[in-house]
Amino acid sequence: MEPVEINAGAWYLRALRADERVDDRPALLDAGIEDPGHVARRTEQWADDTHYSWAVCEPSTGELLGEIGVTPLSETTGRLTGLARPGYDDALETGKNAVRRFAEGALGLTL
Repeated sequence: MEPVEINAGAWYLRALRADERVDDRPALLDAGIEDPGHVARRTEQWADDTHYSWAVCEPSTGELLGEIGVTPLSETTGRLTGLARPGYDDALETGKNAVRRFAEGALGLTL
């Protein structure tokens, strides 16, 4: 599946990026993710439908505030996970609610 963008009200959810325009790795490091291959792995996981992930972003700057993920456990169930940079728990919770609706409605997963 191709990554899907989600509007979560005050926050914008998009695929993780590490390219010439946007590099989420420094913000991920601030959130405790030290693996430099994290973004590439998340891209591969979208492609093989093993894990779907979103960067929770501030809409005017695109700055990553957290990451939300859905891992399918079966054809009908999945696990919702997330992490936030310090001070952005509210963005994470709002984003998780939007991702839950997407996972249940579009993917048919009970989380």
